[in-house]
Amino acid sequence: MRSILFAVLLACSGTGLAAPTILVYGDSLSAAYGIPQNAGWVALLGERLKQRKSNYTVVNASISGETSAGGAARIGAALAKTKPAIVIVELGANDGLRGLPIAQMKTNLAAIVQAAKRQGARVILVGMLLPPNYGTEYVNAFRAAFRDIAHDERVPLVPFLLEGVPNERDMFQADNLHLVAEAQPILLENVWRRLAAMVIAPPR
Repeated sequence: MRSILFAVLLACSGTGLAAPTILVYGDSLSAAYGIPQNAGWVALLGERLKQRKSNYTVVNASISGETSAGGAARIGAALAKTKPAIVIVELGANDGLRGLPIAQMKTNLAAIVQAAKRQGARVILVGMLLPPNYGTEYVNAFRAAFRDIAHDERVPLVPFLLEGVPNERDMFQADNLHLVAEAQPILLENVWRRLAAMVIAPPR
């Protein structure tokens, strides 16, 4: 069901001021498709921030099946509603699986990143890879698109969200596309490597 999931995982700070928000803006890989919501990597991120005593709130605005075009169309409303300090952009996988034009995907993702930056948010871009059956030229262009955008927009890049996930059948759901709950901590670690410095204050 294409419904936006806004799951606020942390409470506002005790000062009475709204806690800064991390907006996770992605597709089914971030929407915890097919698994309990509290088992997805975004929920695990909220728990980690709580454990590290960070005052950030996590809002998940990911939609299963979302493309970069859909994300570009709704980014303004999502930013206006959440006013995030950090935006994690995890889109593009569905563009690739549908064989959509790489140039258009780059334009859409750049528009999302730029919109977030205009609102004063810091951005992390999350990359994906495609299987080789999509053809060498398309697969390479798809991978390079994320590097290009991160370079041009000067934002941190998670090169591949699924990096380190064992290529074993029991790591995937029945559709052989979406990951099971046991794989979600790996996704969290991949994102955390770019996010940690932004949200954890250095010791005094």
